[in-house]
Amino acid sequence: MIVWAEGEVIRIRVRWAGAVEVIAQRDDGSQCRALVYTDLMVAPEVGDRLLMNVAALDQELGTGGYALVVALLGADGHLRGQPEPPRGHLVNSRYLPLQTMVAGADEQGSPFHQLLSDADSIDGLPVVVADLHSALPAIVAAVRHDRPGTRVVYLMSDHGALPLAFSRTVAQLRAAGQLAATVTVGQAFGGDLEAVTVHSGLLAAKLALAADLVVLTQGPGNLGTGTRWGFSGVACGEAVNATAVLGGRPVGSLRISGADARPRHLGVSHHSLTAYGRVAMRAADIAVPRLADAARLTGIGDLSRVVDLAEQVQQEAATLTMHRLVQVELDGLDDALLATPLRLSTMGRGLAEDPAYFLAAAASGRLAARLLDAAPQS
Repeated sequence: MIVWAEGEVIRIRVRWAGAVEVIAQRDDGSQCRALVYTDLMVAPEVGDRLLMNVAALDQELGTGGYALVVALLGADGHLRGQPEPPRGHLVNSRYLPLQTMVAGADEQGSPFHQLLSDADSIDGLPVVVADLHSALPAIVAAVRHDRPGTRVVYLMSDHGALPLAFSRTVAQLRAAGQLAATVTVGQAFGGDLEAVTVHSGLLAAKLALAADLVVLTQGPGNLGTGTRWGFSGVACGEAVNATAVLGGRPVGSLRISGADARPRHLGVSHHSLTAYGRVAMRAADIAVPRLADAARLTGIGDLSRVVDLAEQVQQEAATLTMHRLVQVELDGLDDALLATPLRLSTMGRGLAEDPAYFLAAAASGRLAARLLDAAPQS
């Protein structure tokens, strides 16, 4: 279940919020990139000895190409330093040797406990739900383009990566001032606020962080098995339910591709059709991009394939009969996507390689922003 490796830090490669990437010389003579989470251990130095988990790396699975550092040892072979002690009582990775403890916004002793103890409504808060983490910057780009100044909070569920620090996307969006705050829920950790469930995380985003709009996705590392039900994006349907139960406005982002080599993901992905069509029990506003109009856009690659997808996407979206299908025009979304402060990428494909994917995500951000403008003023 675990493949251990030992090695040594030979170079510090890059740092971002909560993480340091190093080049490690493994004791077998090979080199690899290794990731250190600085919430879990002290920051690494050249010459440190490393204990690493390389199981997924050696099988070339979705770890971003990293060995994951379990412990840092000084040159003398002893544990070097301690991270900050736990501040709360929520235990993640429960009963595993590497379980972590965080302070929950909703737990006793939290400054927000009383605020959240009987809270039961997010009062019409728009919540954009998306399958893949890679949709996040495109959604945010559209909101920022159409409604500057909107206070956007990102809620990361625990169906992909568990440490928020794994996401360089979030680190870059925060550094650019495009995300106001973050919430991690369930087994995920590292947000500005931690919460036990998606429900309490949404309440924390609205009541404790004053979110105008929430984007809810799993972290990096979508899990799929090529089966109807065996994929982590099933949780999108449950996120729609949680949002609606709390009185929010769920906005479903369709996962659309014109470039994926797998037929089940061409057009509207079966992930979206299953999650929204079979798992969601409450109605959402589903953003259906007007792909037929994509020919008017510029600067984002060859859009002929996007236009060719238009009729297929409309037909597949029409099967989601429980929901409110909202046609979203694309004018200006090319500018929004080109203005993002980071490189857009999904499954290794950039904006020019799969523009339909990013336009669909941006369309959901545009729809959510319009829900805010249409909301009655208090």
